[in-house]
Amino acid sequence: MAAADLSRIVKAYDVRGVVPDQWDEALAELFGAAFVQVTSADAIVVGHDMRPSSPGLSGAFARGAAARGADVTLIGLCSTDQLYFASGHLGLPGAMFTASHNPAQYNGIKMCRAGAAPVGQDTGLADIRALVERWSDHGAPEPAATTGEITERDTLEEYAAHLLSLVDLSAMRPLKVVVDAGNGMGGHTVPTVFSSLPVTLVPMYFELDGTFPNHEANPLDPANIVDLQERVRAESADLGLAFDGDADRCFVVDERGEGVSPSAITALVAARELAKHPGGTVIHNLITSWSVPEVVREHGGVPVRTRVGHSFIKQEMARTGAVFGGEHSAHYYFRDFWNADTGMLAALHVLAALGSQPEPLSELVAQYDRYTGSGEINSTVEDQAAATEAVRSAFASVPDATVDTLDGLTVTTSDWWFNLRPSNTEPLLRLNVEARDAATLAKIRDEVLALIRRP
Repeated sequence: MAAADLSRIVKAYDVRGVVPDQWDEALAELFGAAFVQVTSADAIVVGHDMRPSSPGLSGAFARGAAARGADVTLIGLCSTDQLYFASGHLGLPGAMFTASHNPAQYNGIKMCRAGAAPVGQDTGLADIRALVERWSDHGAPEPAATTGEITERDTLEEYAAHLLSLVDLSAMRPLKVVVDAGNGMGGHTVPTVFSSLPVTLVPMYFELDGTFPNHEANPLDPANIVDLQERVRAESADLGLAFDGDADRCFVVDERGEGVSPSAITALVAARELAKHPGGTVIHNLITSWSVPEVVREHGGVPVRTRVGHSFIKQEMARTGAVFGGEHSAHYYFRDFWNADTGMLAALHVLAALGSQPEPLSELVAQYDRYTGSGEINSTVEDQAAATEAVRSAFASVPDATVDTLDGLTVTTSDWWFNLRPSNTEPLLRLNVEARDAATLAKIRDEVLALIRRP
């Protein structure tokens, strides 16, 4: 494996690539050694998802870490937020082997310091890459004088107990819940977390299968929740939940089979967290709905707007002491969960909110879903900067418009806003529009798309 190949697999926040074409167990072992050296850890925790390559890669990583003198606790099959739990609960740096919602041939590593603090390019990942590059070119590092021990520990019950301790479910009425695990790790965690609840569980695709035989484990794509929507209607269920491959994100479908926007879920959970922590701060990225900061203020909280991405959310969570954070992509972050993201805890909040009152979910969330949103619209654009400037020039003179560049280009008026952001990895521009009514949304959306897609 040539050192230059690492540029294809080391991303901004994690390691991710095709196995074995782009990386393999030999390289995973070097990553384990480098992780221990950069974090100065004398003990770490390692988990993995259900992909065929995950056990071998995580085992190699553990051997590399142990060779550098660190004790390794293997927690085996787990969701990403279960790995974060183990890192926080045990006070150890951690590594999760998963490629989230990517196709079966991919795998990756999400790494964190003790207490689930993220490891990204500026917080250790660049240093880890540099070491792996050096060792892959010049030979593996010398082993430590004393090799670390590798032991196994099951944390699933402890993880479930911790989550259930954070939400009051005592007044919850019986609910019928359809859960689509997408053959991912939700099939491993949901049965244990839900086992003590007054829930009639209707499982879909709970068989752990990293080849994803039914649909991609990416609920952000509407095509992947069609089965769930149909099943909720067929079962006359109270709601449906869909988890992504590593089960750190959760999407919600109401009793009609209609998707509930992650912004509405963010606002709902924010209101509940602020009831427990009056005056608290809530983080939201700049693509979440106007309704989120409105609800936060209405409940006496302080909204803080950030760039898109978990590293920015977690950074602001730590800086402000925020009680909660949410993103349009259905990542939900909790102070009581080491500022880490956990879709399962958000799902429990939805169950508690729904189960403590008699109305259906569609009526409960209506108060949090106040505007019309486009969802993310992607356009292939070779010269992203020129297209963005064309849009900025066209809208800068609109009466009442304000322009900011916190993350891409955001233009806001009293009746609508849009954000246009370049992809970090592809020649794409991502457009999100929100307005007070559907006609206004369609007008602004089409005007922006005409500018960025013109020949």
